[in-house]
Amino acid sequence: MNVKANTHICPAVKGVGISKNSPLGTFLLFYIFCTCLCVPIISCVSFPPHSPKTDSSAAVPVEKGLVPSFVITAKGIKNADSLAAFFMHERPSANAAKVKRLAALYVEEALLEGINSDAAFAQMCLETGFLRFGTLVSEDMNNFCGLGSIDTSQRGNRFNSEREGVRAHIQHLKAYGSTELLNMPLIDQRYKWVQPKGKAPTVYGLGGTWASDPLYGKKIAGLLERMKDF
Repeated sequence: MNVKANTHICPAVKGVGISKNSPLGTFLLFYIFCTCLCVPIISCVSFPPHSPKTDSSAAVPVEKGLVPSFVITAKGIKNADSLAAFFMHERPSANAAKVKRLAALYVEEALLEGINSDAAFAQMCLETGFLRFGTLVSEDMNNFCGLGSIDTSQRGNRFNSEREGVRAHIQHLKAYGSTELLNMPLIDQRYKWVQPKGKAPTVYGLGGTWASDPLYGKKIAGLLERMKDF
């Protein structure tokens, strides 16, 4: 009996003349099938991109060498750590914990009212003698800008907390530097007496208005200039 030779050749191995029914042909077909199946699967696998490790606890750096703005409604450029560092450099013996609390409060409260936190903090340093206070206003009054302080019969306004004292200061400063309404509930008992609102757009305008000293604004500006290195 004549048997017709199997002349069907697997296309993948046609070039080498291997029959698909031969053991070698079967093995090659299986190998090609597995290869064709795995390649698209592997190509679809998503590998996360490489990303450098970051320290989430690192503080946002503040660019040194820039003098904060003298405009009362400008945005402060120093964060609380920088303000506290400046203060402690000027008075190393101060209560560091309290200084840090106040620095944070000034940044927060100034932001709420759209007021320059750097200028407000510098004014606090001037008014309190870097928290040494004086003969009229005492530390327990939480009065950081001499509000209502006239003489021994009227030593000044008293506030229930550090935050209230800082807020009152920010509100009073806003009365001098802006015609905008307050954003937060009124704390400053002397806010209504500042007329006209916005009469001192810069710290220089506080001399002879907020304080009788004509050089008062220049002194605040001087503190802001020294603040640039922190």
